[in-house]
Amino acid sequence: MSESGRVLLDLFLLFAAAKLAGEVFLRLRQPAVVGELLAGMIIGPHLLGLVSESEFLATFAELCVVFLLFVVGLEIDPTGLWRVGRQASAVAVMGVVLPFGFAMLLMKALDRPIGESLFVGAALTATSVGITARVLSDLGQLGTRVAHIILGAAVLDDILGMLVLAVVSGLAAGALSGSEILVLIAEALAFVVLAIVLGRSAVHRFSPGLYRMTRTSNPSVLFALAITVCFGFSALAEVIGLAAIIGAFFAGIIFAEVREAPELRRSMESIYELLVPIFFVLMGANVDVPRLLSMEVLPVGLVITALAIIGKVVGCGLASYNLGLREAMAIGVGMAPRGEVGIVIALVGLSKGVVSSDVYSQVILMSILTSIFAPSLLRVILSPPKEPAAPEEASSPGEAES
Repeated sequence: MSESGRVLLDLFLLFAAAKLAGEVFLRLRQPAVVGELLAGMIIGPHLLGLVSESEFLATFAELCVVFLLFVVGLEIDPTGLWRVGRQASAVAVMGVVLPFGFAMLLMKALDRPIGESLFVGAALTATSVGITARVLSDLGQLGTRVAHIILGAAVLDDILGMLVLAVVSGLAAGALSGSEILVLIAEALAFVVLAIVLGRSAVHRFSPGLYRMTRTSNPSVLFALAITVCFGFSALAEVIGLAAIIGAFFAGIIFAEVREAPELRRSMESIYELLVPIFFVLMGANVDVPRLLSMEVLPVGLVITALAIIGKVVGCGLASYNLGLREAMAIGVGMAPRGEVGIVIALVGLSKGVVSSDVYSQVILMSILTSIFAPSLLRVILSPPKEPAAPEEASSPGEAES
């Protein structure tokens, strides 16, 4: 088979497996991403070998993840973050600090390199907004105080996680002095300011003209501009030593509040449905399943998963305990799924040669298990209690006589 034929066959298998597995898991009331990851593990080179590793697929995965993080940023409402108040901020901070600390202690106990430890810590700080939002929507809870705090804190977690990843990615390049670390942190913060302050200001300034163009001469001009900015910011992030996904994420935030944002999101849906499921199947295909199930790797993966859950449930629960035990538990559990963000961080570490294939597989396992655990338990916590059956009314004397 020719090289182009092999590529087309691989894409066919990846997309078909993604949609089939995703649909099955949705019918099981589980996140589609879990099915997509498991499908990748099955058809990947370490089990069935239907899809093999190739330079094209590795590059294709990097393009997919850039688009994924752009869409994640596009879903964020920066102004809305100010409305969630100190409660969500406290939840977000505790949801980053405690899991990160747990990961660092575990990796130190295992005598793992500092770079790998930092990437695992960054992966444990993440929260999947999409998975939790889907469960809250299914339960009709999106308008509640708990939902507002969870979603607000999850968005802040993603932003904090991206900042942590920005610093960790720079540190992964090699040993740095104290002054160089400070410069790196300053670059990361300057990049965020450039994206959120200057970028948003520029887009808002030209937004009226864009709106007129999308309604008259060229409806696709906003889409073209958004993709251009996405690629430009991704390239800029790579140039200054950060991960490309950092640039894509903040490029999405730039367009999140423009008047045409809902239409822009709709225009992204078809591309999202093509690229993102393939990306998650490819991430699953990178997992060495026989090695993951070995006694040298699996126990550590389960410990990482346990710490990931405990870190969010305890940290976020304590930060919201003043709301009551039930709501605090719901917030802690709702912050637990790592989903796509944890997987992306693991991928960055693997691609930079900092994270080993064993640790990558353990983080993928953690992302899968937390994405199954959290929605199931959240439904139990937030589902209204069943009302006791009303006792049958006693028959009246007249009815008894008749």
